[in-house]
Amino acid sequence: MNVSKALTIAGSDSGGGAGIQADLKTFQELGVYGMSALTAVTAQNTLGVQGVYPVSIEGINDQIDAIGQDLGTNAVKTGMLHSSEVIEAVSEKIMEYQFPNLVVDPVMVAKGGAKLLQDEAVETLVNRLIPLAAVVTPNLPEAEIITNRKIQSLDDKKEAARQIIESGAVSVVMKGGHEETAEVTDLFYDGETFLELTSPRINTRHTHGTGCTFSSAIAAELARGNDLDKAVIQAKSFIRAAIEHPLEIGAGHGPTNHWAYKQQIRGVQP
Repeated sequence: MNVSKALTIAGSDSGGGAGIQADLKTFQELGVYGMSALTAVTAQNTLGVQGVYPVSIEGINDQIDAIGQDLGTNAVKTGMLHSSEVIEAVSEKIMEYQFPNLVVDPVMVAKGGAKLLQDEAVETLVNRLIPLAAVVTPNLPEAEIITNRKIQSLDDKKEAARQIIESGAVSVVMKGGHEETAEVTDLFYDGETFLELTSPRINTRHTHGTGCTFSSAIAAELARGNDLDKAVIQAKSFIRAAIEHPLEIGAGHGPTNHWAYKQQIRGVQP
């Protein structure tokens, strides 16, 4: 049997809406065998992050070695890499095993406002990990931090995308969810062509884990052999279905619905 595989290197979310839990759910729903290397354990729910407990560098390396020396992978997605030391270790392991199709979700701040990336680690992210990426998926606040520029217009988004490509990434998706507009436009750029993916904004507070889910859906599609642009378009459809049909659990920012996309394909009402 030819099995497509994807590895998530990220933090754990005890509430199940983001982090490796969201990644593994997404991989499964898209027909990809999911594997994981935890960088940190978090105590969190829909109301916020109550605690962050980092995994040692040795522990992170050992987890990645376990995958690289046996199972291998067709794609890698990185999420919460909270320090320069973690980013450096993960970058070295990705190069050591020549893991393909790296999707970098530059997780910096949780939905509730908790900081998940140390300030001094941003430079390491830009210089060590982004140059290895097939796709980088920042939201606008993250893109502003990465590029050290204010982003207020479509032209600003394009200039920021160009700057991220100049850092060495193959492509970038500038997510537009933080814009206060009636429509959401995600901007894909591969160094040559800009592609605007626009859809009506969905009015819901249940958006916990959207970034994790979107980036892991891209990784899953790349693991299955799809081209970059098609992978991004498919991932956009996946996350839109997940947001459009919320589970409505928790008292705060609830998780997205990872079942919704497959149910839509089957013609079953989510």
